[in-house]
Amino acid sequence: MDYTVLIPARMASTRLPNKPLAALGDVPMVVRVAQRAQKSSAKRVVVAGDSPEIIAACEAHGVQAILTRQDHPSGSDRLAEACTLLGLPDDAVIVNVQGDEPLIVPALIDEVAALLSTRTDVSMSTAAHAIDNVAEYTNPNVVKVVLDAQQHALYFSRAPIAFWRDGAQAAAQPGGLASFKALPQLTPLRHIGVYGYRAGFLRLFPTLPVAPIETCEALEQLRAMWHGYRIAVHVTRHIPGPGVDTPEDLARVRKLY
Repeated sequence: MDYTVLIPARMASTRLPNKPLAALGDVPMVVRVAQRAQKSSAKRVVVAGDSPEIIAACEAHGVQAILTRQDHPSGSDRLAEACTLLGLPDDAVIVNVQGDEPLIVPALIDEVAALLSTRTDVSMSTAAHAIDNVAEYTNPNVVKVVLDAQQHALYFSRAPIAFWRDGAQAAAQPGGLASFKALPQLTPLRHIGVYGYRAGFLRLFPTLPVAPIETCEALEQLRAMWHGYRIAVHVTRHIPGPGVDTPEDLARVRKLY
């Protein structure tokens, strides 16, 4: 497949400052992410950083990197600029791999790219996997997705969706979500935050007005759906390793290196 992996990286993480340069076995985390992405079938892997330090760290390890503005409100905005800086045509397939996923499965990146390449009816692609325990199903930090018959996303939420009405006490009763004791018969799906776009849509996306549901759920992909753009979802068996959002996450992943 002819596609490009873009990895957004910024220094100003609120929970883990200077996160892209956090060392994992003496190699910066953003470089580890790029090295994993290089094991996919992507023709090119590029880090889009917001500081000269990120660019220098990548170049020191043979990873292509470009400097983007520091004032981007999201990773999508940063990648839109990267598409322009790289001169990518509107029909170029891009996969957005988050810069804090040093254990991402390369085959998963290929799956998301392949889905977008074969689905001309969608503007984006992403991935999900089956949830197999109640704790994940009810955890608001775990994003869930519900699909239609054509594997389009119907909705993303931090709430337990599809909500199993008969599997729990009414949410208003004592216990709330803790009253779930089993998973619904309809297998719930956990969203995996890797995205495929065509470069033209990626440049368009930051110009779309922010959607109310996006603000409510704090999920940027809902903006595309709010404005009528479809997202295809690949249900994979390739469950990604833990990402790095906090110092505790960093310590956990460092043990693996």
